Amino acid sequence: MSLQRLWSRGAIYFVLIAFSLFYLMPFYVMFITGLKPYEDLNVTRMWELPKAIHLEGIIEAWKRVAPNFRNSAMITIPAALISSFIGSMNGYVFAKWRFPGSDTLFILFLVGMFLPYQGILIPLVRLLQIVGLYGSVIGLIVVHCIFGIPITALLFRGYYASIPNELLDAGKIDGCGFFGIYRHVLLPISMPAFAVVLLWQFTSIWNDYLIGLVVLSSPRLAPINVAVQNIAGSWSVEWNVQMSAALIAAFPTIVVYLALGKLFMRGLLAGSLKG
Repeated sequence: MSLQRLWSRGAIYFVLIAFSLFYLMPFYVMFITGLKPYEDLNVTRMWELPKAIHLEGIIEAWKRVAPNFRNSAMITIPAALISSFIGSMNGYVFAKWRFPGSDTLFILFLVGMFLPYQGILIPLVRLLQIVGLYGSVIGLIVVHCIFGIPITALLFRGYYASIPNELLDAGKIDGCGFFGIYRHVLLPISMPAFAVVLLWQFTSIWNDYLIGLVVLSSPRLAPINVAVQNIAGSWSVEWNVQMSAALIAAFPTIVVYLALGKLFMRGLLAGSLKG
């Protein structure tokens, strides 16, 4: 390896490490703040390591957000699974079952990705009240499933567009119809796309704050991000508890991406060749 190439690679690694440290600084501050007692918290010394490890903040944070942590799991897992399945069906239709006006309809689907949540909160609440789902976990799951349709359909359409039509023709020769082709041909080879969509949906739904705050009016049923915000008091904030609660809320998505990050990138690139 030449000296110039070695310097070039070293510069690239230096920049990557510098950016990594920059983005990890908030987690460092949150972590060490959670390990400090309340009386040791000071803005001028927030970078200093704790003199001794104190777990009171973490224990207290878990006591306050544990029920909401379970609420988020009950909301996120079914909503991510259902929205991914619906998105796969929509992507299958738009990629392989073309019909007059399909491109226009697909564009209308994508419009849903750009609608600001703040602009539809009032009609959303009114609709949920009319159908009797306002203030319920099921109502919030339905909302996340509907909001996830545009992005999931887009991701699956890109993946299915890269699959040769000859596979579908072979399924038709064997007597498979619309659902038969999906069940026996496309679904078994869709795991990379499902990995991407599930990770995307899991992260988006778990990190949601606004929709959970509006749809679930009861703090007892609220997702974890709403509970983290509610920890802050009107006159003072227990920053060690607040930071610990924020880390607890972020922990599942961090673990999921660390464990499945390579699978996510592999599935994301799988549908990038066509479509």
